[in-house]
Amino acid sequence: MKNFSLSQLNKKQRMLFRLGLVICIFALGALFGNFISGGPKTSYSSNENSEDVVAVVDSVPLDALQEPVSEDVAEEPAKNVEVAPAKEEPAKIEENPSEKNPEEKVAEPAVPKQPIDSTHILSQKSTFFSKKLDNLLRTYHPDYAMYLVVDAKSNEILAWGERRDDEIQTKPDFLSRSTFPAASLIKTVTVAAALESRQYSLDTEIPILGSHHTLYKNQLRPKEGGKYPMVTLQDAYALSSNPPMAIVGYKVGAKALKNAGAKLGFNQTFAGNAPNKSTYAPPDTGYALAEIASGFNELTTISPLLAAAQIRAILMKRPLEIPYAKGLAPYAPERPIALTNMKFRENTYYGLRQAMLRSVTNGTCRKNISTRNMSRKSYDELYIGGKTGSLDGSDPAGRYEWFAGFAQKKEHPDEAIVLVIMQVHKEIRSQPATQVAAVIFNYWANNTREKK
Repeated sequence: MKNFSLSQLNKKQRMLFRLGLVICIFALGALFGNFISGGPKTSYSSNENSEDVVAVVDSVPLDALQEPVSEDVAEEPAKNVEVAPAKEEPAKIEENPSEKNPEEKVAEPAVPKQPIDSTHILSQKSTFFSKKLDNLLRTYHPDYAMYLVVDAKSNEILAWGERRDDEIQTKPDFLSRSTFPAASLIKTVTVAAALESRQYSLDTEIPILGSHHTLYKNQLRPKEGGKYPMVTLQDAYALSSNPPMAIVGYKVGAKALKNAGAKLGFNQTFAGNAPNKSTYAPPDTGYALAEIASGFNELTTISPLLAAAQIRAILMKRPLEIPYAKGLAPYAPERPIALTNMKFRENTYYGLRQAMLRSVTNGTCRKNISTRNMSRKSYDELYIGGKTGSLDGSDPAGRYEWFAGFAQKKEHPDEAIVLVIMQVHKEIRSQPATQVAAVIFNYWANNTREKK
């Protein structure tokens, strides 16, 4: 017999031969594997194939499949499920040992959320704003907070929101309280005193000794002829730099600081005690004078209502006037309360406003009051200014964080709002006050923009 060779076959015959050889090899392998495993199986795990999975689902009671699952409870890992051998009772999902009848329920029903008391929302001047503030407080849940919006033109309180004791409050207890440390908000008084004294302008340069956010005695004594980094008055304010502002306050003196503080409502007793008296008491000399001028002092206090009045006075270039709201006594007056004959020079109002604008473009507000949290259109159509502050306090205890500022439409300057954000954090900090402010400014701009 002649030796067989694939070369003796034509191309088509060679392909058929090779295909047949592959089929034979796979068949022999399958037979060998079945022999090794001891024959066909009689039971299967639930993940063997899709038909077995369907069989398990069909075995679950219909009532159990229709039971609602709580959205407030974290999703639990799926339990192991197996298909019973043939001709046996249908397999069931493993029951909870604490349940007598597994068919009654598979998961706990959703816990109904407590209804929101909207009485305080609907009673405010602007439900448009009050709903937004309430929503932000429920979303960010700071430990303590007061959000306040005032119409700059009329000086009427548009909306407020307060959170404390883990709940949204229906009364604005924090609105007129003055137990809160003013922190760096007091730098506004220092700049006002500096500009009123005519010893400083916005561009006057001041030496910086050491860090912006500390205050030691050696940071207050620049050596004559020494070479130090310099910062302008407006940038020292915008960056909330403690040493330069302390140097300015020390130089203008306690009398000038007290006069500027009085024009901004400190140490004043208002009718109906709304707001409560805010304390500002710079000593005549010494390190304590520098501390108070920079805001590095817990003894200087302010209320959110007075902070709003100060911002509005600067924006409108008028004597200080306490914002009002109808039906909000004793937390706010029923009509505006003005400090007559307590006005700064025109240049002082201008300088304070410019310094606040600088805080947003080049200072502590720059990161969050930006297109990061606002639409480009809203950001570009507004003048936004303000001042931040942060300091530990004790009533209530925690880290205080402030933003007090304004937003004004460039094309319609008579349309403007004043915004005060006060938050107190314990161990965990919520969203920064400047971020909350940016969201509110963006919301106002988007919803009051003229339709074209």
